[in-house]
Amino acid sequence: MSDTKRIEGTAAPLPTPNLDTDQIMPKQFLRGIDKSGLDRGLLYDLRYDADHQLRSDCVLNQPAYQGTSILVGGSNFGCGSSREHAVWGLQQFGIRAVIAPSFGEIFYSNAMNNRLLLVMLDEATVESILADVSDAATSRIAIDVESMTLRSHSVEASFTLSERHRHMFLHGLDMIGATLARWSDIDAFQQAHWKTRPWLRDIAATTRARLAAMAPSGSL
Repeated sequence: MSDTKRIEGTAAPLPTPNLDTDQIMPKQFLRGIDKSGLDRGLLYDLRYDADHQLRSDCVLNQPAYQGTSILVGGSNFGCGSSREHAVWGLQQFGIRAVIAPSFGEIFYSNAMNNRLLLVMLDEATVESILADVSDAATSRIAIDVESMTLRSHSVEASFTLSERHRHMFLHGLDMIGATLARWSDIDAFQQAHWKTRPWLRDIAATTRARLAAMAPSGSL
């Protein structure tokens, strides 16, 4: 299967409940004007000690979990502020999916619109998956987006996605791509809108041109 339909790889346990976006991407890493370099800040206080040295007790720093592409988390994963940087940082670190009993509502939308797959399962099932991935020898998970099924060492489970999100994943689309896929419909609406309301076409440019014509030279 193509990587738009299947996510498979090493999964790491991160069972902390209420892991918020401030912890996922601390505020000091939000100063940039683009998305680059956010993988450095991902879960910084969990991965590094007060001297900025890697913590050996963090699962993501352990050799057996290098190359982790799936996280298995606790309830209310991604609660807190609406920062989209938390999603971008996870993706830049190599995370392609997160499995948890529940997610913060805004984080869920941010993640799915950026093609970070979030799989919501009941707590008992997640606990069983956590038990599997807590042993590096049984830490691989396969997620089939087309059939909406998941398989770990001892668990096979089904999950649900909205049809919109499932379509986006199967066709390799983020929210911008999904919007552009409807460009012909958007253009048709725009042309019909301008036909019935011609005074609204290019209104900003027209207004600015009028103001420029009225203003003294060099004031605009």
